[in-house]
Amino acid sequence: MTFAEPAHPPSAKAPLVWALGAAIPWAFAVLAQIVWFVLDGRLPWLHALAAVATLLGIVLFVVVVPVWRYRVHRWDLDPTAVYTRSGWLVQERRIAPISRVQTVDTYRGPLDRLFGLTNVTVTTASSAGAVRIVALDDPVAQQVVARLTDIAALGAEDAT
Repeated sequence: MTFAEPAHPPSAKAPLVWALGAAIPWAFAVLAQIVWFVLDGRLPWLHALAAVATLLGIVLFVVVVPVWRYRVHRWDLDPTAVYTRSGWLVQERRIAPISRVQTVDTYRGPLDRLFGLTNVTVTTASSAGAVRIVALDDPVAQQVVARLTDIAALGAEDAT
């Protein structure tokens, strides 16, 4: 039996939130390099090398990775299963049967709240762990949680 690829992308705001989340530690790296240069201006070639490495890291993790993640991340839900595809370097595809759903949780970090996003975690009776649907607009996440709850209640099966 083959399953179609998950069809729904995260929120269109997801790449911006992911980029800002990645930019925060890189901002500290830049600040540390500035302090290092001011306190110890010797070996300018080493400062230049560190600056180039930081710039490459910023371009990769703040510009490229969020867009790449957005192109890969997908989710779907039907009466039989929850489907996800995630990752950027290593990609993972998960299918969790509704009959195995134990809990449905939401998570909103500070940047998520600022941009109105919610992450949904579907815990299953699986050794592979929970299935995560990331960066959904809050109203969409609430609909997903309600729908999962309704579908799981219809099955009335014990997921243990």
